[in-house]
Amino acid sequence: MFLLHRSIQMIKTEAGEMRVVKGLRMKGMENPIHIGFINMEPKALLIPQYIDSNLIIFVRRGEVKIGLIHKDSLVEKQLKMGDIYAIPAGSAFYMLNTGEGQRLQIICSIDTSVSIGRGPFETFFIGGGTYPPSVLAGFDRKILRTALNISGSELDDLLMRQNEGPILYVPDAHTPGKWASFMQLKQRERLEGLMGMEVDEEEEEDKEPAQEKQEEKQRTWSWRKLLKSVIGNDLNKDEEKKTKTIGRSFDSYNLFDRSPDFQNSYGWSLAVNKHDYPPLKRYNIGVYLVNLTAGSMMAPHMNPRAIEYGIVLSGEGSVQVVFPNGSSAMNAKVREGDVFVVPRYFPFCQIASRGAPMEFFGFTTSAKKNYPQFLLGANSILHTMRGPELATAFGLDEKRFNKFLDAQNESVILPTVPSLKPEEEEHHSSKRKRRRSSSIRRKRRSVIMM
Repeated sequence: MFLLHRSIQMIKTEAGEMRVVKGLRMKGMENPIHIGFINMEPKALLIPQYIDSNLIIFVRRGEVKIGLIHKDSLVEKQLKMGDIYAIPAGSAFYMLNTGEGQRLQIICSIDTSVSIGRGPFETFFIGGGTYPPSVLAGFDRKILRTALNISGSELDDLLMRQNEGPILYVPDAHTPGKWASFMQLKQRERLEGLMGMEVDEEEEEDKEPAQEKQEEKQRTWSWRKLLKSVIGNDLNKDEEKKTKTIGRSFDSYNLFDRSPDFQNSYGWSLAVNKHDYPPLKRYNIGVYLVNLTAGSMMAPHMNPRAIEYGIVLSGEGSVQVVFPNGSSAMNAKVREGDVFVVPRYFPFCQIASRGAPMEFFGFTTSAKKNYPQFLLGANSILHTMRGPELATAFGLDEKRFNKFLDAQNESVILPTVPSLKPEEEEHHSSKRKRRRSSSIRRKRRSVIMM
């Protein structure tokens, strides 16, 4: 139930692909987070677009340049392995694989809380042609010719040339600059250019020549620069200086450049919240990374504040989740690429296989510090609540109960229990069955006496 297998291929070209694993939708999870996987070949470009969902991206492998509109300016960020970066819904962006001969791998959370509700997310391509079509192509041709101040044949050349898909190869790292002029236009200018209606001819005749000339100049200056850039004509240096506006936004945050929050002989873990990386506050998303040595496990615990999504980055192992009634909700083997989700409050643990370490990364649905509650281990709530009341709840005297608690000296990440011999496992199993049968008989006698 909590191992997510449903995957949708969103993009597939020779230069790369994107697939999305859909999140779990259940009570209390009206807007699930989806997990996206983007793979791009060297010198591949994810063309300019905007989507209806917030993205928190994690660079798993490689290097990428991201161009992003922030406060009406083009912001360009060079990201490396381990970086996380936020892309708001509705902000135009592109991605370019800048790693020399290296494939780019990105994992991202897709927050659907502001989406229009069609599929995992809805994409609006700015650049495009016959495949994929640009959103510009949906406007009437007269509107586009007026807005761009170009002829019909030039419009066809602009909107019908590209047919290589949403992810395509570029001849050099400067190709995204062909759309830079468009992305640098301020929001007012973009809206006036695309949404402006055809002016009534009679109204045009009534205008003074000077007024008409000034309005024509204001309407065409920016779009002529866009046209020159898009169809390949170089801007002269003076024009380039006027249009080149690089803005500033929050920087990226690298998970590998900081020390773990917890570390012992069996592994380490770290979590990033809004205090570490402020953009997370806006989207109410947290990030975590855990590395378990071979055979170790993250102690059984629960998250009191958030749902957790996990992606296995390397190695293999298992994930166990428990229902509120104490029964097993999931005990599944996981390996690299698998995605799992754990609902808020549900107890769970992750165990690395004995053959190799297991590393997993993930997102939480809270940007606050989550304060996980460990159920077992030296720092568990059993130790914190130690006393006669808790001992009584287990049907034990306090001395014997304390003996059980003191047997484990490690906390958070624990060594796994050595494998039992077959005869020992059979002995313990039959003993547990006898205890359950005895308990059932006592309950039946109690009911009969009542």
